[in-house]
Amino acid sequence: MNKSKHMMSSSILSMGRRAGVVMHITSLPGEHGIGDIGESAHAFVDALVDMDLGVWQFLPLGPTAYGDSPYQPLSAFAGNANLIGLHQLIELGLLQETEVAQLSSLPSDHVDYGQLIPAKRGLLRQAAARLLSRSGSGLMAEFEEFLHRERRWVSDYALFRVLKTRHGERPWPEWASSFVHREAAALKTVAAEERDAINTVLVTQFLFDRQWRELKLYAASHGVTLLGDIPIYIALDSADAWANREMLLIDDDGRPSYVAGVPPDYFSSDGQLWGNPLYDWDMHRRTGYRWWIERMKHVGRQSDLVRVDHFRGFESFWSVPYSEATAKNGEWWPGPGGAIFDAMSGALGSLGIVAEDLGVITPEVDALRLGQGFPGMVVLQFEVGDPEFELDAVERNSVCYTGTHDNDTTLGWFLGTGNDTRTAEQVEETRQVVLERTGGTSDSVPHDMIELAFSSPAALAVAPMQDYLGLGSEARLNTPGTTSGNWRWRMREEQIDSELAETISDMVHAASRVP
Repeated sequence: MNKSKHMMSSSILSMGRRAGVVMHITSLPGEHGIGDIGESAHAFVDALVDMDLGVWQFLPLGPTAYGDSPYQPLSAFAGNANLIGLHQLIELGLLQETEVAQLSSLPSDHVDYGQLIPAKRGLLRQAAARLLSRSGSGLMAEFEEFLHRERRWVSDYALFRVLKTRHGERPWPEWASSFVHREAAALKTVAAEERDAINTVLVTQFLFDRQWRELKLYAASHGVTLLGDIPIYIALDSADAWANREMLLIDDDGRPSYVAGVPPDYFSSDGQLWGNPLYDWDMHRRTGYRWWIERMKHVGRQSDLVRVDHFRGFESFWSVPYSEATAKNGEWWPGPGGAIFDAMSGALGSLGIVAEDLGVITPEVDALRLGQGFPGMVVLQFEVGDPEFELDAVERNSVCYTGTHDNDTTLGWFLGTGNDTRTAEQVEETRQVVLERTGGTSDSVPHDMIELAFSSPAALAVAPMQDYLGLGSEARLNTPGTTSGNWRWRMREEQIDSELAETISDMVHAASRVP
């Protein structure tokens, strides 16, 4: 294998001091109801250049289902078709301006998934039909090359999506038995009957891949580093679980006996019951971690660095009996440890991993991260209220955040009244410590916290876009433990003006974090 072809940056340390932003694709401005990887993303790269922010961290790119969470995708390899840019399809002659005009009436400050998804699905179906009618064209040749390159997963994914539609979007363990058990005759029949629908899925995946490659080249040419994100677990209701159930602790009918989660922590007094099936790590070890190598190779083509969500699960993971209603009554099981990273780096070269090491972190988890040389994370919302926290003690090989996609915005956090993990008294104590540390006021707290992160020794300092904009809880992207109202916030185009860009650029320069 040619390692260099799929190698990511070896370390954030190799970049020098940098500043960045967390901004999910869905939250980008645009005229078609959702941010996209076409015109929206290219414009955001331009804005990052103006602000001197050299790193763009985005959330997982996979296709979402009920709840719209990018952390429960229907595939570990496929792209979210809702993120395909329509302007590029017009330029390719696959759509017309009049056809996409229907989406211009969708909200600009949030994503209305109920209206967006069926409308965009219809447009992508039209675009796919037009591409498939161009036999012998250069675009068709690109499409055929894509199918060959991604043959390990793309056909299974297309079949999975079509069968899911046939079964009223129900999870695959609830499908007809012949499809649950992937009987060859049944799959052959449905492949013939649903050829057009399957081809539509294949084309949309090609278009996503093509646009993402263009975006990655555009970002690189403008000096912007892309920091991707992958969840450690896959969803039970995913093409990966359906097609490769032997790699999971589930029976042949798709029933898990134990599921993933985390014990009670800052985010939830009951813990978080994610419900994902657990990996059969013995099976992965016997195969030389082949599936994980393919997954990381795929991510390496999409990004320069990758944040691995729930890194501690590689050392040991919280296993909860499937029948439990909360994550309280779980237990720790051993993970694969350093062997999985040794296998991946042996096959792919440097991995460019940022370890999300929040939550219950033991000396063993720290030893695994440090032994691999991976940077960890420091989240100021968790640390800055502690009078004993020393900013100067932050590791250089780390990423310092004001908050993450799972946190309230910094302003919302600062003005909060308490919840099931923070009492009102604790919130007030934190407020006083923050004001003492920053010397600022309530209004200036978002930028004051960004300046704290920028002034830390961490090689990379990052803030969510909402903090750069100084927004409150109305702009929160996700509240862990809830299943509705998340992943909807969008930035409006006019919110990044020349004055804000200059302010942020000045902060970057003052902290010597210029790209």
